[in-house]
Amino acid sequence: MENLHVAEFETRHGLMRCASTERGLAYVHLPRAGGRGLDGWRRRHAPDAEPVTAWEPNRVAIQQIIEFLEGKRSGFDLPLDLRATPFQQLVYEALLEIPYGETRTYSEIARCIGQPKAVRAVGTANGANPISLVVPCHRVVAAGGKLGGYAGGLPMKKQLLAMEHAKPLAGNLL
Repeated sequence: MENLHVAEFETRHGLMRCASTERGLAYVHLPRAGGRGLDGWRRRHAPDAEPVTAWEPNRVAIQQIIEFLEGKRSGFDLPLDLRATPFQQLVYEALLEIPYGETRTYSEIARCIGQPKAVRAVGTANGANPISLVVPCHRVVAAGGKLGGYAGGLPMKKQLLAMEHAKPLAGNLL
């Protein structure tokens, strides 16, 4: 049976939770996030995993997330256990390519993955991102620079983009 190491930690944005497996960081729960949360993710992606409260396996991830949220880090150096559909994997790989301080639109991501008509599906995959912040879905905006949705709420998305000094729409195509 697989262990799912779970730890809660406080940030300037509020209480967060992360979960990792032997392969890497698998889930990050943002403050004020709606949805099914860690239990929903576990039922879908790790139904046989045993949740175990464990700080040490998550220590590096927590440290890097806190540093990122404090503006002391612009990227992450973590092993990931990103459980997702093949389409979601494509989207997440494209998100990981968005440089710190830049944004992309949903349609730019769709074109980047070779599926230009899949704009809504890109939005859905973005919303299902289990490793927010590390896989930077906050850097994706709607056409015209509108923010769109964010699991941690639009105020947090605005704060993250402001911290990164990101333009509402960088206009750089992938």
